[in-house]
Amino acid sequence: MERLRSIREIISREATALTQAAQAIGPSSVAAAELTAACTGNVVVTGVGKAGLVGKKLVATLASTGTPAHFLHPTEAVHGDFGRVKSDDLVWAFSNSGRSEEITRIASQLRQQGSGLISFTADDDNPLAAAATCRVVYGRHAEACPHGLAPTSSTTVMMAVGDAVALLASQLREFSARDFAKFHPGGALGRKLSNVGQLMRPLTCCRVANQSVSIRQCMVSCSISGRRSGAVMLTNDAGQLTGIFTDSDLARLLESRCEEALDGPIQAKMTLDPHCVAPQTLLSDAIALLSQLRISELPVVDSDRKPIGMVDITDLITLGEISDQSGVHSSPSTIPFRG
Repeated sequence: MERLRSIREIISREATALTQAAQAIGPSSVAAAELTAACTGNVVVTGVGKAGLVGKKLVATLASTGTPAHFLHPTEAVHGDFGRVKSDDLVWAFSNSGRSEEITRIASQLRQQGSGLISFTADDDNPLAAAATCRVVYGRHAEACPHGLAPTSSTTVMMAVGDAVALLASQLREFSARDFAKFHPGGALGRKLSNVGQLMRPLTCCRVANQSVSIRQCMVSCSISGRRSGAVMLTNDAGQLTGIFTDSDLARLLESRCEEALDGPIQAKMTLDPHCVAPQTLLSDAIALLSQLRISELPVVDSDRKPIGMVDITDLITLGEISDQSGVHSSPSTIPFRG
């Protein structure tokens, strides 16, 4: 338990440093974000040691949120890599003390060669801040290290402040979720940011019938092999979606002993004008809709409201996008929402 208390104490110290930094950060951070958003070239991030490692992570934050960026090692800069800094580039320089020799000796040249230099330091009384166009000061914070030596709280704060400036710049650039999806095509995040059309069950694997057929005819004619959807999409003579009939709807008819309805037209028992989505809808939005409406199937239609596929809850569970314990489809009812 003593060791666990030690870990919790270290985390708490870093959390305290973040809270203090959030309260102390000033208007210069907004100016830094505005300069970043206005940059027409790349953001060149530099730093040495632990600050350099933080800088490399912030390059990833910038690049993934709409701001082209790359890292410049200060030692490599004086051996030819200054050529990577163009006149329309903006430099972000990180040093907690603002006195790291590797950074301070190139600060003036970085400012002159690019469009500006933003310093990220604990205070503004140091050579790096003095050379900067814009100074972001996040305050001095006691390190979480038991000896007060290893960069811990300071690097945590440095990264958080850098993230905040980068994300505000992204907002100022009006960088959207769709833009974000372009830079994250892989993995679970990529799938969630994909369009519904990329991950829906195609029409060939869906059950579709004319609204005029009987329920019995529909169940027989729409029988398909393999993993089937739990709903039938119903259309008019023009092929437009007019309703949906689910396996749960069929079960309720049988439970209520309404067997005679099986030979009646399915349009009499279908859910009229069900909620549906377009193929360009983000999968994350479709998942939110399924959760909000507590339904298991979501038809996908084209601009003429003709079915082209189906988002099925079982497919999303298989992909790992939602948990089968999420309660999204805990209700057996189909809710009649209009698209």
